[in-house]
Amino acid sequence: MIGTRIVLKRGGKDEPEKPFWISFSDLMTALMVLFLVAMSVALLAVTKTVTEAERARAEREKELEWLLEEVEKAAQQFPGVSVDRNRNVIDFGERALFDTGSHQLKANQAALLRQFVPKVLEIARSQLGQQWLKRIVVEGFTDQRGTYLFNLNLSLQRSQRVLCVLLNSPSSGEAEMSPEEQEQIRELFLVGGYSFNSAKPSLEGSRRIEFRLEYFGIGEKPPVKVDIPRGNFGACSMGG
Repeated sequence: MIGTRIVLKRGGKDEPEKPFWISFSDLMTALMVLFLVAMSVALLAVTKTVTEAERARAEREKELEWLLEEVEKAAQQFPGVSVDRNRNVIDFGERALFDTGSHQLKANQAALLRQFVPKVLEIARSQLGQQWLKRIVVEGFTDQRGTYLFNLNLSLQRSQRVLCVLLNSPSSGEAEMSPEEQEQIRELFLVGGYSFNSAKPSLEGSRRIEFRLEYFGIGEKPPVKVDIPRGNFGACSMGG
């Protein structure tokens, strides 16, 4: 055993070094994990967006319900005036009917409007009113007798008559609209005329007026008020 030489075997000089390669299956697994992570993040983002949109819609509906409830409370103080929640309409029923072919309102009808509208304006000035109430469309209606164009013009005149009785000087003993209320009426109220649409079962019931409430959409902002002349409302002719 003495003198025995131990020989250590070495690799050949021409044997190349083996590089480190990730196997194809490992690469596909890693890519799949990255894909799943990316999809999870995207789904979370979409879900969050949908959830926030649903929450905003639900909150808006809740606040609009509050506004309608306040309008209903105001209407309950005037028997015969009602609120149609499905159409977002204030219906004056028999309290504001017109004679055939006429766009005049009787003294008691005009007094009703001048007493009721300030209560609606007060609701419109509330925080939610300013946030959601876009406009109030005054809609005049006729019965179905007469020509289409005659009734179209008559219904528009009936709508305009409502603003006339609101902005003209009231009868003796009635409170006059304040300048702030008059400006609010000008900014908020819109005149709309209709003829054959939405006729009631009776001819008399069709000759009426309604207030239709319109609301801002989610994210919609009130228009920026430009410098416009204030006051100078003029006066309506009481004839016709």
